[in-house]
Amino acid sequence: MTGGGRESEGGEEEVRGARRIPGPRGAADDLDLASVPLPPLPPPGGSAPDEAVPEQSQPASASASGDAPESDAGEPEPDLGPGPAAEAWPEPGPCPEPEPGPEPEPADGHPHPAAPEPEPAAPAAEARPEPGPGPEPADGTPEPPAPDPLVSSAPVVLPHQVLKALLGAWALSACSAEETAAVEDHLTGCAPCADEALRLRDAVGLLHTDGSLDLDPTLRTRVLDGCFGRRPARIPVPEWAAPYDAETARLDALLRDIGDSEWHAPVRLQWFEEERRVSRRTTVAGVIGHLMAVDGLLSAALGLDDPLDGGKAPLDPTERTETYWSATRRPPTRAVREPWRAQSHELIRTASFAGRNVAETSVSYGAFALPLQDAALDRAFECWVHGGDIADAVDYPYPAPSAAHLHRMIDLAARMLPAALAGRRSAGLAGPAKDLVAAGAPGRSLHLEIEGHGGGDWYIALDSPAAVGAPERAVAQVALDGVEFCRLVAGHISPVEAAAGQEGDREAIRDVLFAAASLSRL
Repeated sequence: MTGGGRESEGGEEEVRGARRIPGPRGAADDLDLASVPLPPLPPPGGSAPDEAVPEQSQPASASASGDAPESDAGEPEPDLGPGPAAEAWPEPGPCPEPEPGPEPEPADGHPHPAAPEPEPAAPAAEARPEPGPGPEPADGTPEPPAPDPLVSSAPVVLPHQVLKALLGAWALSACSAEETAAVEDHLTGCAPCADEALRLRDAVGLLHTDGSLDLDPTLRTRVLDGCFGRRPARIPVPEWAAPYDAETARLDALLRDIGDSEWHAPVRLQWFEEERRVSRRTTVAGVIGHLMAVDGLLSAALGLDDPLDGGKAPLDPTERTETYWSATRRPPTRAVREPWRAQSHELIRTASFAGRNVAETSVSYGAFALPLQDAALDRAFECWVHGGDIADAVDYPYPAPSAAHLHRMIDLAARMLPAALAGRRSAGLAGPAKDLVAAGAPGRSLHLEIEGHGGGDWYIALDSPAAVGAPERAVAQVALDGVEFCRLVAGHISPVEAAAGQEGDREAIRDVLFAAASLSRL
């Protein structure tokens, strides 16, 4: 070998991994040599299997015998590595080895010089990888152990594209602690990624909503209002027909969502007759047939076809329903939905084309008659009530009508109360009149206060249907919730259960509450 210490450029690759050649030395303060086991140095002439190892000089005794292999004139100068340049290369001695083993037998058969026994390794050295060799301190005091190189507190350095791809997982809190720290550190200096992260975090908030998945019952009205606001209808639906249009559409949406088997679900219809509650058992399809039969009264008033042959069918709603049910040879199925919906569409279309004059057309119910505008409101009320009956039978959410439509339904019932009260008085079911007045004059009144959804104040004349209710003549007051009042009018709750607040003449309060329940029918 030459004085440079290496035979060729590839010498470093050739000797890498050889057992008896020490590696680059670290600084004196990097390693604790006291914790490193020192195996004996193999004798010269031996080499690791299948590895080319440069020769070293032999001891004097071996050289004198002439058996040692020849070597170059000079000793190889070791690579000092990162240690101080002024340090001399230590005398050949033991070098670190992961697991010392038996010394290989030399090829020439000469014995090797004895090597000192390796020092026992410290317990801490067994838990970490063995470091490379380094110089011992001059005073022999062991240096403190170096920190574990595998543990690092430095943040993870990731490229921009990787961090951008992690924004979705970061927004969902699905990143590891290192990735979260890297992403948040990146967001402080990257405005586009910060904007994207903000949008993703807002989107994640929408994924955890606890709101109902059912559509808002006012959605159809708001969509139509928005459409008509941009482009008004050439022939708009009359205002008095809007509640009927809305309630038939809501009920049709419920029917569209239920399955074939649910059309045969049992439904119990309830109403009041005189002083007691009665009921009738039918199915979902039977309820739709009932609605179609009674809607035929409006069809006949507008000159349309009556599903029960208008000239022969009775006018009383209960009798019409019984006639329709008895004429059906088989239990009605979901096939009844299409003719019912087609009939309601035709009613609304005909009323829209007829204009304002048709609103006052009389619709006979047998025992009484209503103008078409009130009859359409009555049919909207019954459509909502029976829609709720069907929804209860099939476990379907069905909210109340909009406040404006509910207010108009309550107003219709309040206007019908004086006549219903007079009819009960004639039948001996209500107290006698106490203060008769001329038609149109203010008389004794009951203040009906409707609270909540669709609420308002009404004054019900007590002694004569031709009298006018007036605040100054009020002798009693009843407070009711709007939906509860409608349930009372529909016969779904008893008068005793209805009133939330009562004040004044007890007889007047009782007569009005029972008159409201008597408005119900099949």
